[in-house]
Amino acid sequence: MKLIVGLGNVGKEYDGTRHNVGFIVLDELAKREKISFNKIKNEASVTSFVSNSEKIILAKPLTYMNESGRSVRPLMDFYKIPVEDVVVIHDDLDLPVGHLRLRQTGSAGGHNGIKSLISHLGTQKFKRMRIGIDHPQRMSVVDWVLSRFTKEQQLQLENGVDQALDALDNWINTDDFMGTMNKYNHK
Repeated sequence: MKLIVGLGNVGKEYDGTRHNVGFIVLDELAKREKISFNKIKNEASVTSFVSNSEKIILAKPLTYMNESGRSVRPLMDFYKIPVEDVVVIHDDLDLPVGHLRLRQTGSAGGHNGIKSLISHLGTQKFKRMRIGIDHPQRMSVVDWVLSRFTKEQQLQLENGVDQALDALDNWINTDDFMGTMNKYNHK
């Protein structure tokens, strides 16, 4: 069993914002699998599908970004999923819009959702899929992450989401995150 967590903020006012790329990827994956988020479990909207006889759980924490760990830890405990079978998808200010970077471990790098996960999981050793949202030029970081993508950036994001879905599919089918990193982390 695997758990794929998309980070974001709940509510219509946050739909399509930079901080919600984790939710955007999971919504697209759910569309691809023809499933919908129809259950609430441990403060998360969840759904699942089966691939190669393995159950894949998708979760969007409903705790808002800064408290994501409060939802993810109980989900892992409930489903008995070890940290090595968890991938967290989130935005990254240090990558250009739509660029993908996979990591097996690492610090929070100033990302409050990741800080919450590290605190609740008691480790930094969980897989991450970071999707670039670019760095703000003329506004505060808070305003930037809660802003929407421009039309041009939306196309870049869509390409990044497609790559993210392909990378997730690769990981699910090969169970080889390092191989997936090597295939999808482009310089």
